[in-house]
Amino acid sequence: MASTVDMIESRKESNGEAHLDEPMPNGLDIPKRSTPETLSQRVLRIVRANLLVILTVAGVIVGVFIGLGVRNVTLTRTQVIYVGFPGEILIRLLKMIIIPLVVCSLVSGAASIDPKALGKLGGLAMLFFLITTLIASSIGVVMAFIISPGSVSVSKPPYLEEEVPAHKEVIDSFLDLIRNIFPSNLVSAAFQSYATSYKLMKKNGTDGITNITVEKVPFGTDQDGMNILGLVVFAIVFGVALRKLGEEGEILIKFFNAFNEATMVLVSWIMWYAPIGIMFLVAGKIVEMEDVGSLFASLGKYIACCLIGHAIHGILVLPGIYFIFTRKNPYTFLWGIFTALATAFGTSSSSATLPLMMKCVEEKNGVSKQISRFILPIGATVNMDGAALFQCVAAVFIAQLNDVSLNFIQVITILVTATASSVGAAGIPAGGVLTLAIILEAIGLPTSDISLILAVDWLVDRTCTVLNVEGDAFGAGILQFFVDRDAKRNGAELTEVRLEAVPESSPLISKRSDAQKSGSGEKESSM
Repeated sequence: MASTVDMIESRKESNGEAHLDEPMPNGLDIPKRSTPETLSQRVLRIVRANLLVILTVAGVIVGVFIGLGVRNVTLTRTQVIYVGFPGEILIRLLKMIIIPLVVCSLVSGAASIDPKALGKLGGLAMLFFLITTLIASSIGVVMAFIISPGSVSVSKPPYLEEEVPAHKEVIDSFLDLIRNIFPSNLVSAAFQSYATSYKLMKKNGTDGITNITVEKVPFGTDQDGMNILGLVVFAIVFGVALRKLGEEGEILIKFFNAFNEATMVLVSWIMWYAPIGIMFLVAGKIVEMEDVGSLFASLGKYIACCLIGHAIHGILVLPGIYFIFTRKNPYTFLWGIFTALATAFGTSSSSATLPLMMKCVEEKNGVSKQISRFILPIGATVNMDGAALFQCVAAVFIAQLNDVSLNFIQVITILVTATASSVGAAGIPAGGVLTLAIILEAIGLPTSDISLILAVDWLVDRTCTVLNVEGDAFGAGILQFFVDRDAKRNGAELTEVRLEAVPESSPLISKRSDAQKSGSGEKESSM
């Protein structure tokens, strides 16, 4: 035994597996340890790894200072538009890429996932989005009752009265949502959506003279704005249909995959322009503000209520849910998507932030392409935590302004309506204000007070967007954790099955061996 051990050791040494302490034959020594990294090298490595995030944060800070500095100079409206021009270019670049990104990513994602797994993933995502939106709505109602933002006297800005959305029945709003799920024209869905308007029609009595009544009849109109909900539904169904085709659909699936990859390359180029665009977006918005002091004095409690609610949900609730399911550090996850969050704050559009969010969760947080490119477009359409929270605060705020005490049924109505209407809220700036009218109609409050909400929507809507995209990203991270866990379980089951498939003590083997022995015995006897 000792000789065999010596032979094995000599073979290892001859194969180059000698001890590190011994010199190599050519006189070259293997270093025992690598040289330690200096502080400057470590700082440089960290800066290189997080360069885009650092530039984005710097862009926001510099934009604030530029805006405050330029405010002291009296500018015309034309000059204010010129200040925000580089930021406008960023929004146009991001919006340009939304449709190819959403359609191609969803088609390729739905085609690459098994229909059963697709249904399971979609169901889990919708459940997560529903629960988090309900929690956000509840936080909004509780914060509004605690802070009571409507208990102070508020002066209404007259210049915003004409921007109040038109009155619409609650049932028509939900019917419009269903109609937009099934667009009649895919090309027009890229830039228009369906909306109900009303016209008054006279109806004569039986004698044709008396009892003339006027009926408000709904009719359909096309309004500007992408019908992203209809595009999402079509892309998912089309991807499933391509998978059903089998080999015949592979060519088209490869086309959408290649289109998707090319789109993500464009996104990576746009990301490096984002810090400059965000800087001028923030600066331009600060320059645009009029009479900030009086606005914050009258609506300060409402703004504080929304911002505190968004902070609670975004810093405590969503990271807490992520930690409970995954047992991973949620704030490391947040740092990975910081560039996308800053873009959401600058652009105030969850749809425009979608390309950067996909890039961040895939490269920084280890979410697979199949998950991110399937879940994030759906989340950008149906998950509106920030909008639901702000709408609940606004509804209670307007009720307090009008001295209307809300009962339990009305509070439940606010929660349910805010959660349901946030699904149809377009992922565009001020999209939540349009759906706020549905909630006010549901509990019988005047929609004219929405002008107060519009006065500060430029600030509140930005934190809404940040919360919306943060919820989408955490949803993708949790789903990735479940997919990885199921893959490990299935892999363990497969290895166990392979090991135990044909055990040595199998009765079939023993019967066959007995039969072979008896057969050989018969042959020997016949010999």
